[in-house]
Amino acid sequence: MTKYVITGATGHLGSQIVNEVAKRAAADTITLGVHTPAKAAAFAQQGMTVLPLDYRDQASIAASLQDADVAIYVPSKTHTSFSRVTEFENVIAAAETAQVKHLLVMGFIADQADNPFDLSAFYGYVPRRLASSSLSYTILRNALYADPLVPYLPELIERHNVIYPMGDASLSFISLADSAAAFAEVAVTPSLWTQSMYTLTQERSYTMPELAKVLSQVSNETIGYAPVTLKQFEEMYNEGNEGHMLASMYAGGAKGLLATVTDDYRKIMGRPAQSLPDFLAASLANEN
Repeated sequence: MTKYVITGATGHLGSQIVNEVAKRAAADTITLGVHTPAKAAAFAQQGMTVLPLDYRDQASIAASLQDADVAIYVPSKTHTSFSRVTEFENVIAAAETAQVKHLLVMGFIADQADNPFDLSAFYGYVPRRLASSSLSYTILRNALYADPLVPYLPELIERHNVIYPMGDASLSFISLADSAAAFAEVAVTPSLWTQSMYTLTQERSYTMPELAKVLSQVSNETIGYAPVTLKQFEEMYNEGNEGHMLASMYAGGAKGLLATVTDDYRKIMGRPAQSLPDFLAASLANEN
């Protein structure tokens, strides 16, 4: 029986990956490595094993990964590449010690060498470091998550404009649900492991006027495009000291580095990812 281990299992993506793997594998084959086990109580009640895992403690990672056939690594939400690389080095060492048979790793499309995004160094490091390891692995690079657009929409309606400092460049999206489904499908399908990297996107990207049009249609409000500067964006959204990181991501986006579109999701799932208009319409309908 294949044993699956999922780290970061109580986060936004991790929890959805757990649910998707549970649709494809028995609960008693799933182990969750989590920072706060109490947050995974509902999963434990379903019959999954829950173990404490601290990304700064290699021994706790190795204990969670023990006897894993397939391990899924979802990084923590630390805001610097240095801290994430340090965490990742601990995961690599623990996975090699535990002799994990196949490792799935979350990547991001903002991993280019010339991308000014604060975390691009980490995401660029991931494939190079895995290539030098002894592990069998698959990286799943996510486009931007579509989900935050839903709670953000009331603010955009109030502003009457999308304000991302993107110029004429476009953004590519994927929903958390679609990303999680792809992770789970790759995890349970060894024939998909022959490709070392997949990039999970919808079927098209959107310029900011195009995004504004979609948001207008799903909200029945008039939303245009009036970008602020990168500095203004950083100051406006600096809650939790995330302002510079967010602004740096859109600085990369303005260079066209967040516009990637592939058919990898269709390769994995046999169908296209849910389109942005359909995702937003369904999400807003569920809120009402």
